Amino acid sequence: MIDMLGVDDPLKVLMQLKKPPNVVVLHRGRDEEGTRGKVIKYRHVNRVRSKFSVLVSAAGGVDLKEARSAIFNGANIVVVNLVRPGDPWEGIRTDSDVGAMARQFLATIE
Repeated sequence: MIDMLGVDDPLKVLMQLKKPPNVVVLHRGRDEEGTRGKVIKYRHVNRVRSKFSVLVSAAGGVDLKEARSAIFNGANIVVVNLVRPGDPWEGIRTDSDVGAMARQFLATIE
């Protein structure tokens, strides 16, 4: 597995490897979650999968809308945070019905 946190062009990095990983994680950092315009670039999912037979994961600030976008664009895995009330980050809030929220995410990606 390779985490592409902070990498602008994941395909360029992968092309330099002798052997591709089994999983490529397209990851937006916590510090980027609150930055307007800093989103996971899902166009990289198809770019990576067109050249490599790998699983692609989306992580970092994934809410229901982001999960839908990730799956629609071909991601195989979606990583979702559990976040505390008052935290500025996206994910499943610990003060909500975590089971119900998890079911919503699962329904989104099925």
